[in-house]
Amino acid sequence: MLTSMNSLISQLVSAFFLCTLCAWQPVWAEDAGEGDAFARSILARADEIRFPAEGFQVDVFIESLASDDYVEKRKYRVLSKGNENTVVMILEPASERGQIMLMKDRDLWVFMPNVSQPIRLGLAQRLTGEVANGDLARANFSGDYNPRLLRTENVGGHAHYVLELNAVDRGVTYRRVLLWVNKANYQPLKAEFYSLSNRLMKTCSYEGYETMAGQRRPTRLVMEDALRAGERSFLDYQNMKLRDLPDKVFTKEYLKKLQ
Repeated sequence: MLTSMNSLISQLVSAFFLCTLCAWQPVWAEDAGEGDAFARSILARADEIRFPAEGFQVDVFIESLASDDYVEKRKYRVLSKGNENTVVMILEPASERGQIMLMKDRDLWVFMPNVSQPIRLGLAQRLTGEVANGDLARANFSGDYNPRLLRTENVGGHAHYVLELNAVDRGVTYRRVLLWVNKANYQPLKAEFYSLSNRLMKTCSYEGYETMAGQRRPTRLVMEDALRAGERSFLDYQNMKLRDLPDKVFTKEYLKKLQ
């Protein structure tokens, strides 16, 4: 009799925990979905501050410093429409003027005046200094990364969201990114970029906020090598303006007019 009673109690307890688990599971799943949506909304607002969602043009001056005190200076003009169409024109040095990079979706090519066929490039390949091709060719993080809100962190007396961005596939610029976004105004503060082996490659700070193209945006990015001390690149954004850029601008045929 006692054995039967213990068995009944055990069954009732098991059934209680099973029912409780079933009752909690949908709520947990809903919270997780809402959390992902919230992280995506934070990332989208930070992206809108970094660059316009519509077509735009901007000049980018890059000064790269090496550990041996060598300084490399370059100038680019970027035409971008959304996150899928970008043209990057080299303006300086004069010896490379006429070279143009074209990005369609995540495919990137460089067109050179004296070479008949374009050369395929990777977004993660080095462009100059600490700057990868994708740092100029890809305007936004949204679409390339799945965001997750890790925590809220106080930096300089201001609360910041810390987002973990995981690459949607191997074709994007970085495997993983940590992004700090101001909780009050959604301005990005800094980012950390990680390799496939989850090793910190470089850091970036977003500085010099000024009004460009109708929005307060960072006008200077400072990218520092996390593996080689003293090596860093300064990206200064100037003359940003909104432009109506038809799809034909982002074609091989149209690039011949720009060279």
